[in-house]
Amino acid sequence: MWIGNSLLFNWLDRSLEPPAGAGQTRSPIGRIWLLHSGGFYYVEKTLLEGESLPHPMHWFKWQAYTTWLSGFALLLVVYYLSDRAVLADPGVASLTHTQASLVGVAAIVGGWALYEAMQRAVAPRVPALAMIVWITGLVAISIALTQLLSGRAVFLHVGAMLGTIMAGNVAMTIVPSQRELEKSVIEGRGATTSAALSARAKRVSIHNNYFTFPVIVLMVSNHFPSLYGHTLSWVLLLVLCVAGAAVRHVLNLRWTYPQWKPALAGVIALSVAILYVLMHITFTPTSRLAAASTAPVSFAEARHVIDRRCTVCHSMSPSDLTFGAAPGGVAFDTPQQIVARAARIGERAVATRTMPPANKTHITDAERAILARWIAQGGRGN
Repeated sequence: MWIGNSLLFNWLDRSLEPPAGAGQTRSPIGRIWLLHSGGFYYVEKTLLEGESLPHPMHWFKWQAYTTWLSGFALLLVVYYLSDRAVLADPGVASLTHTQASLVGVAAIVGGWALYEAMQRAVAPRVPALAMIVWITGLVAISIALTQLLSGRAVFLHVGAMLGTIMAGNVAMTIVPSQRELEKSVIEGRGATTSAALSARAKRVSIHNNYFTFPVIVLMVSNHFPSLYGHTLSWVLLLVLCVAGAAVRHVLNLRWTYPQWKPALAGVIALSVAILYVLMHITFTPTSRLAAASTAPVSFAEARHVIDRRCTVCHSMSPSDLTFGAAPGGVAFDTPQQIVARAARIGERAVATRTMPPANKTHITDAERAILARWIAQGGRGN
C-alpha cells in the first residue's frame, strides 16, 4: 500500500493539467479526471490560499508506519528472538547469535543515521557530496555485512535499512512539513511553510521514490539463493539496487522522454546481462565439481549424506523443528523424493552451498563431493 501510494502520487504530480481560465474561486496547482471502478474521479491539487481547512483531511502516513513496524516485528521474530532464519554463519564469521543480531541492528541504525546526517547537514548546501557519501556508505555497509552475516540475512538487512530510511523520511520530514502546511492554513497564513523544510521534504520524497524498487527486490531476495549465496553477493546486491533505481528513473522520465520504452527495455536487458555474467564468475557447476574424481557413488552413499545432513529439517518428522516440517514442501524421506530433487540438491548443497543454512548440520566438503559425483553420474536410485 505504501509503495502503491508513492507511485500513484508521483504519477498524479506529473500528470496534473494546469487550470484553464481565470476568475476562479481558488488557484489550483493542477487538476485531473480519472476513470476507475465504474466511476469518474475528479482530483485537484491546491495550497488552499485564503481558504479554510476542509474536514475530514485524509493523511497518507500509516501505510509507511505499519510497513516499518511489521517489518521490524518480522526481524525480531525471524532473526533476533529466535533462530528460524540463520543470522550468524560460522562459514563467514565466528559470531554468536547475540553478536550477529547487534551487527544487524547496527547496520540498520547506522545506515539511517548516516543518511539523516547527510540530508540535514550537507545536502542543503552540497547535494552532490551528500549523495557520494551516502552511496559510499551503502557500499561499505553491504561489503561489511557480507563478511559478518549469512548471505540471506545481508540482503534482507540492507533492504530493512533502506526501508527504515524511507519510513524515517516520512515520520521526520514529510509529515512535519505537512503539519506545518496544515497549521499555516488554519492560522490563515496561507501556504507559508518553511522553505527549507518544504525543500527537504520534497528532496526526501524523491529519494523514497527511487528507493521503492530496490527495497522490493531486496525483500524478496530470500527466494533466490543463487544471489545471496554467491561469492560476489555484495556486488550482486548493489547491481540490484542500481537496476531498481534506474528502472524507477526511466519511469519518472516517461512524461518528457518520448523514447522511454526502448530505454526501459535497455535498462532491464543490461541489468539482467550484468547479473548473468557476475553470477557465472567463480560459479562451478555440479558436474565440474564432480570431475575431481571418477569413483562411482552409489545411491546408498548419497542417501547416507542426505540422511545425516538434510533430513534433519527436510522431513515430515524433522529432528530440528526450527523451520517446521518439510520446509518449502521439500522432504527426503523416500528414495523417490530424493531422486526427484537431485538437480535441486546439486544447486543448493553443491553449487551455491546455501544448504544446509549456514552449514548448521556441518556437512563436509567430502560429503558435498559425494553428492556432486552421484548427481553427475545421473542421480539415480538403487
